[in-house]
Amino acid sequence: MTLPLFAHHLATTSLGAFMRRLFKFLAAVFLLLVTAALMYGVVGYFNALSDADELALRADALVAERHGGKDLGDDRLETLLLVQDPAFHSHAGLDFTTPGAGVTTVTQSLAKRVAFRKFKPGIGKIRQTGYALGLERKLTKDQIIALWLDTLEMGRGPDGWMTGFFVASQAIYLRPPAELTDREFLSLVAVLIAPGTYDLGRTDTQLEGRIARIEKLVSGACTPTDNGDVWLEGCRRN
Repeated sequence: MTLPLFAHHLATTSLGAFMRRLFKFLAAVFLLLVTAALMYGVVGYFNALSDADELALRADALVAERHGGKDLGDDRLETLLLVQDPAFHSHAGLDFTTPGAGVTTVTQSLAKRVAFRKFKPGIGKIRQTGYALGLERKLTKDQIIALWLDTLEMGRGPDGWMTGFFVASQAIYLRPPAELTDREFLSLVAVLIAPGTYDLGRTDTQLEGRIARIEKLVSGACTPTDNGDVWLEGCRRN
């Protein structure tokens, strides 16, 4: 073998060995990150199991105060879920397929509010998901709904920021949800997607547009385009 050929062989062999070592290293790092992420989700799951008894008592107290899903009025819980989480009654905390559901179920939304002092997207979503699965394992659907309604961010009201569906109903319309008109009720539903953007206390053309899309959805005149269509673009075009 001539000297140039030997040098070329040595260089390509060394490069190949280096690439193999690099690939093994990156694969190990990836496996470590996946394992860590799964463990973080498992931690969330067991955190939920640990918190479940206290949350169940809190939920039962809300139901006793007539602040549960059944206290929204006839068929109104189903209207709310049609917009927020259409498969709520059948899923176990996750839903990646139902049109309009988005990436966050009611249970995941609740987990975000009761399991974190300050939720940070990204890796926080993993613990949130594990926590949601734990909630579904230990709480009833009625308890989950009661807690979710009580913790919802509802935007600005006459006396400042509002938290809780029943609180917002009383603050804005001076009546509980069961006594609201259909359009008043839908205004509370509509604001949930962007409580910091929409304003229930004044005329808001953007909010009115979303209410109109929700009315079409509820009437059956339109459907969301896919799982990610939480803004109901499918109802804007019809």
